[in-house]
Amino acid sequence: MKNYRMWFLVFLLGCRTGSYEGPTSDHFDGERFFQPGVTSHKSFLDLLRWRLTGDRAEWPEWVPNTEEPNLPAEVMPGEIVVTFVNHATLLIQLPGLNILTDPSWSERASPVSWAGPKRVRAPGLPFEKLPKIHAVLVSHNHYDHLDVPTLQRLAVEHEAAIFVPLGDKGWLENEGVTRVQEMDWGQSIPLGPAVQAFFTPSQHWSARGLFDRNRSLWGSWLLQFGEHRLYFAGDTGYGPHFEKIKKDYGKVWLALLPIGAYEPRWFMKDAHINPAEAVQAHQDLGATRSLGMHYGCWQLTDEAIDRPVQDLHEALRAAQIPSADFEAAVVGRTYRFRPDSP
Repeated sequence: MKNYRMWFLVFLLGCRTGSYEGPTSDHFDGERFFQPGVTSHKSFLDLLRWRLTGDRAEWPEWVPNTEEPNLPAEVMPGEIVVTFVNHATLLIQLPGLNILTDPSWSERASPVSWAGPKRVRAPGLPFEKLPKIHAVLVSHNHYDHLDVPTLQRLAVEHEAAIFVPLGDKGWLENEGVTRVQEMDWGQSIPLGPAVQAFFTPSQHWSARGLFDRNRSLWGSWLLQFGEHRLYFAGDTGYGPHFEKIKKDYGKVWLALLPIGAYEPRWFMKDAHINPAEAVQAHQDLGATRSLGMHYGCWQLTDEAIDRPVQDLHEALRAAQIPSADFEAAVVGRTYRFRPDSP
């Protein structure tokens, strides 16, 4: 009960972030964003039910990292380099371009520094060792994906261009985060002479407190470079958007897909895929390779810390997909891919 009371206090302290004003669309009713085709919505009472009755596994207090990043001095033409920092934070390096997804170097995924989910492992790449960051891609405004202190630091030390969903620009600028641009589903922006970023749908929701639910948008990101595409899912439940992304943009060469924070299914299914659904998403996207992320950093849900990797292996076996095609990313490891290689 003590942990529940602390969690409830932190939730109440969540800041209201403002709201988006703009024309209605097939996913915005004039006041709030909504998920097309999804009719079930978990209420605050459902949240209380889960927190009071959930079967929460015990996580270790701390897990040491076993990998050291191996960042290239230069990314060669035709090469993709991805370093898994933690959770949904990945450093994506293309020739002449360094990109961060959902960057977070804070100790807690919380509105306060003294309570809320506390990381159980250090970021796999220290902030001080980042190369020059040119662009930051944010999927949505939950605390484990949009970390204001990290964005403030990136704005000052790297002068990075920061791309966020509709509804998140104004309040971030009030927090001192500069060079922010909002994106709607289907919009695109050049990140360099050879890379185009598309903001694509996901099945999720947004909020940073009790009173701003779905006042801003959520989504995923697709990078187009040459004949190849890289997809970053952010947070998402399973839905038809994966197949639609392949239909609209073409098959994905590399997919970065969440595999954690999925139990209990009665509460999490609409918003978080489990490893079996991540494998199905890998297939829906026509992905050549996938890396699993969004696990093993903060205990956000009920499953054990090692369950996502175990469940991913089982799902790959059931789908008869080689484990080399879809790996659970290791914190701190740098992955080098050459899509044009035979």
